[in-house]
Amino acid sequence: MSEAVKVAIIGSGPAGLSAASRAAQLGLSHVLLEKTDHLSDTIFKYQKGKHVMATPARLDLRSDCRFDEGSREAILGIWEEDAAANKVNILYRAEVVEVTGAKGAFQIKTAKGDTIVAETIVLAIGTQGNPNRMRCPGNDLPHIIYQVDDPEDFKDRHITVVGSGDAGIENALGVAEEALENRVTILNRSKDFARAKAKNVSDLMEAGENGAISVRTETQPKLVEEGWLTLETPTGDERIQCDVIVARLGSVAPRAFVESMGIEFTGPDREAFPKLSPTFETVVPGIYVIGALAGYPLIKHCMNQGYDVVEFLNGNAALTPADEKDLAAIFADLPGPKSVSEWLDFLRTRVRIFADVSPLQMREFMLDSKVAFYRQGEVVFEKDEPGSSLFAIADGHALVEVAPGVTVPIEQGSIFGEVGLISGRKRGATIRAGEDSIFVEMSRTAAIKLMGAVPGAKRVIERISLERQLLQIFKGGLTVDDLAPVVDGAEVIRVPAGKTVLEEGDAGDDVYVIRSGSMVVEKSIGGKPIFLRYLPAGSYFGEMAVLSGAPRNATVKAAVGSEVIKLTGAGFQAMLAARPQVREATEKAVAERAQMNSFIESRKASYSSAVDLYSDTASFIMKEGLGEATDALLIDENLCVGCDNCEKACADSHEGLSRLDREAGKTFAHLHVPTSCRHCEHPHCMADCPPNVIHRGPDGEVFMEEGCIGCGNCMRNCPYGVIRMEAAPPPKPGLLSWLLLGRGPGPGEPSSKWTKANMPEGKKPKKIAVKCDMCKGLAGGPACVRACPTGAAIRVSPEEFLSIARLEEDAG
Repeated sequence: MSEAVKVAIIGSGPAGLSAASRAAQLGLSHVLLEKTDHLSDTIFKYQKGKHVMATPARLDLRSDCRFDEGSREAILGIWEEDAAANKVNILYRAEVVEVTGAKGAFQIKTAKGDTIVAETIVLAIGTQGNPNRMRCPGNDLPHIIYQVDDPEDFKDRHITVVGSGDAGIENALGVAEEALENRVTILNRSKDFARAKAKNVSDLMEAGENGAISVRTETQPKLVEEGWLTLETPTGDERIQCDVIVARLGSVAPRAFVESMGIEFTGPDREAFPKLSPTFETVVPGIYVIGALAGYPLIKHCMNQGYDVVEFLNGNAALTPADEKDLAAIFADLPGPKSVSEWLDFLRTRVRIFADVSPLQMREFMLDSKVAFYRQGEVVFEKDEPGSSLFAIADGHALVEVAPGVTVPIEQGSIFGEVGLISGRKRGATIRAGEDSIFVEMSRTAAIKLMGAVPGAKRVIERISLERQLLQIFKGGLTVDDLAPVVDGAEVIRVPAGKTVLEEGDAGDDVYVIRSGSMVVEKSIGGKPIFLRYLPAGSYFGEMAVLSGAPRNATVKAAVGSEVIKLTGAGFQAMLAARPQVREATEKAVAERAQMNSFIESRKASYSSAVDLYSDTASFIMKEGLGEATDALLIDENLCVGCDNCEKACADSHEGLSRLDREAGKTFAHLHVPTSCRHCEHPHCMADCPPNVIHRGPDGEVFMEEGCIGCGNCMRNCPYGVIRMEAAPPPKPGLLSWLLLGRGPGPGEPSSKWTKANMPEGKKPKKIAVKCDMCKGLAGGPACVRACPTGAAIRVSPEEFLSIARLEEDAG
């Protein structure tokens, strides 16, 4: 093409096609360059028959091409029609390999050797051509694929989908639906499906409940072999059959190609996006970036950007984005006369987690957030309230109530609420505005999406979270500045159940803080690992080697799937040097542990079967999941007479529905762990409860309030099988209904006796989740323990039980 065009659009996806159509409608000379022989290669490669959604619904479509939700085939057909009707100038099989020149005279070279001259360039190439690859041994085997073209190709296979965004979920649903004989598994590294649309997550959960798909959370691939896949799960490694792996791990920009044009990115991270102005222009004058490459993966966003960028090129400086009115409504109640753009700049420059967010990304994130003005002293949230949103301080400061009448400030630019975001637990403290302030509240989904899309935001959130956890653990007057040497080199590590973190006899001076989960400490005696102690979340270990310089004197391994914070020995020493009182407390703890170890060493010669039994018993209860429990039911089989009073008392206290099964569960020696809730430190059941009815009480009990919708998420998420779905006891009818019509249970009878036969005609009893609540609100504590005539049933925390068992062993 010898004659220069006003604009060359590279890439014919939703953004590029919309841009080219607008250029054609405005009469601008243009060319749309597409490397394949068809429009929109990303949509073209969607699986056959895929239903494409037109979200967000509230956002108006601004394009000369039509788009509404429908099948992949229908949408591609409509776009072909619109491209022809709009007289778009398309060059197919025109793969761009080089861009040189400057604004007004760019030279674009194609793989075929053609050169196109353009005054300006709109880059709309997306990221799907550069998918993230699996990062485990065996990742180069041929049965790993990165897209599903036709689900019919996967009949009668063991299929594992790695990745749980929209693409992964849709692929899993597609291949599971195509043939009932398929065995489909989907893996998600976390508990949440934060990157997927709610409808997709709902469909996946339903398929999991129906047995069509095995949904595995907190699980990732560890080793790929021909026909097999080894998984890293919260309870250890697991090997499953696998004929095909569909890896849907997202994609990133083809950075080398983009940077070859002189375009800069927001940072060095693989997931970073190009630096863009509010009009989509890069640091290279005349080159614009839109669509997924700009950080906007949704089709409607892409099409709007295609329309807008050509309007800007055509001199329409007054054009406002399609989301302007929605953002204006979000900022409407804030003090001060600022425009949407001014408010967005205000937030980006004053909040640390927004520092690396582009103006375009900022618009998208704010649509899923709230911004509110708080008067001095106004409560943001109360302690023990449910909530998982994250707050950022744009103006003013917040006060954390750490004790009655005692508050600690959080400065402007920082965040709060990160504990609920990371763990899903209830609010740990009451937060008030320390002065007239402006706080941004991001939903859990928006915050996790921000962390996934903007590496800098993730780093800031994790750093603040680490700082606050370390301040809580080490105390002693430490400040954030004191922690800098430690946090700068800190690393968060996921540890599967059973994996060793420290090995006895090894050299090393790193210190570890248990962020979630728990650890067991063992020492080799007589050639056998003997249990020493249990370390819950919030504990630290490894500091003895830092202070003594000696090799590790014990082995530490994960009791359950855990996260630890690895601190360098040098950084830990610098922290201790800053605060003598912290060093003194640490040395005291080390001395106590050394004394215990010396005692163990002295008993090597008189090593007895009692020590052996204690260690084996401790190992048993750790394997049964008590490593993350706060309160567990244990039964001494030497005392139990099998009367089942515990089950009966539980049923009598809960409308006839017992929360425990005495005979179920495992036994070691004389210790039996029945099927009953452990009230975990970080309850799995709370992770995904849509109506948010699972809470933790002031005494640590995890309970369900009214409002369960029967989705079954908690039952599926519980790794210990202690939650089940039962027919909800209907409310008791009035006394006259019982006397005159015989409806429902009578006085003194539990509601569960109202059987299905007595339900109103055509109505089925609704199923709800049922679990132990530690007899919350009942005087005297758990009914199962009170009803045991021999004292066989006890409820204790793991550390209490192990302490009692150690005393008994020592006495023996």
